[in-house]
Amino acid sequence: MGYQASLDYLYSLQRFGIKLGLENTALLLKRLGNPQDALRIVHVAGTNGKGSTASALASILCQAGLRTGLYTSPHLHSFTERIQINGKPIEEQSVAVLIEEIKPVAEDLGTTFFEFATALALLSFQRNGVEWVVLEVGMGGRLDATNIVSPELVLLSPISLDHAEHLGDSLAAVAGEKAGIFKQQVPVLSARQPEAAARVVEKKALTLEAPLFRSGTDFTWRASADRFNYHGLDRTLSDLTPGLTGTHQLENLSLALAAAELLKRSGVKISTSAMREGIAQVVWPGRLEWLSGHVLLDGAHNPAGAEVLGAYLKTKSLDGIHWIVGLKADKDSEKILTPLLPFTKQLYACKPPVEAAVSPHSLAALARKAGVSAEVFELPQQALAAAQNTRKAEELILVAGSLFLVAEIREQLFSTVAHPDGLKNACWTGTAT
Repeated sequence: MGYQASLDYLYSLQRFGIKLGLENTALLLKRLGNPQDALRIVHVAGTNGKGSTASALASILCQAGLRTGLYTSPHLHSFTERIQINGKPIEEQSVAVLIEEIKPVAEDLGTTFFEFATALALLSFQRNGVEWVVLEVGMGGRLDATNIVSPELVLLSPISLDHAEHLGDSLAAVAGEKAGIFKQQVPVLSARQPEAAARVVEKKALTLEAPLFRSGTDFTWRASADRFNYHGLDRTLSDLTPGLTGTHQLENLSLALAAAELLKRSGVKISTSAMREGIAQVVWPGRLEWLSGHVLLDGAHNPAGAEVLGAYLKTKSLDGIHWIVGLKADKDSEKILTPLLPFTKQLYACKPPVEAAVSPHSLAALARKAGVSAEVFELPQQALAAAQNTRKAEELILVAGSLFLVAEIREQLFSTVAHPDGLKNACWTGTAT
């Protein structure tokens, strides 16, 4: 099969839906020779910021001269973005070859899309001689397909409510699922957490005798103009240049720096310059990403993400915004819109390119109730055209609410994007296969 035919097969596995549990993944990987056993892994969970944290740590490891794999989800433009080696997405032909190889092994298992993709990533990393893998959890943690691995370090980005139908409707329940990736005596690094989540994290770490290092206690950061200072486990790094925009990203970058320090303690050769350059060179498209033409993209897809985006807009004194919004059906529309409507002059509600979406009419109704003018569009491209025609030259267009929406409009703005240059970290020097 060619790349597109292979990808069509892979996406057809979505008919099996989301099946939380490790049995299928364990059996699939066993049939493939357990490629994960040949890899040294850092496992990353959390609600918001786990992708940014994973990307930052991968960038540091890359700058340290280590052959580094990064597995994240979802992608923006191409499935290949999910599986990167030294900052370069896997080649399409390699995806096709691996799908063809795994398909007969997986077919009688009722393998889900994410289980198959995870196995594909681990097999690719093993075949390509990757030294370290930064592995992002898909959803939750305890029953996520990625939890089949035996990591040497675990990271937790900020935890908040999301995917309540799968993870629970309380912070304690969600934290319990996230902390399900902890392993006996394996160190854990945690961002600052709400009290209810922090209690669960601390109890789980204590039960497993896992050393716990916490942001704000064991390591801290302080913003300084357009730079920041990191006060870590073993060292202080001043005047760091963050490659990611937004004060909230400093928490994620500091988590990655602390992870690098712990890895260095265990004998991994990571220099101070690699830490500095890794933080400066990290890229994570679609998250507070500024594009020419006064356009801001951000995947604020849950209430916590919307709060963070609102804080950023306030800090930058950005208002009179033309906001293009679309949400997946499982999202809390009112809690996502509420923090951002005070900055909004005009709302353009549309459907993101997903099977189940919140009605744009209901989004427009919420905006009008708050005194914000709103229009409804069937397609994101129509909403973008209307915003571009309506706003004044100095007014900002914000695209936020769903990463699928962000991807659709980002691709429209870039015309045709297969592998955006922004996905290539500076350390890439070769070809991933």
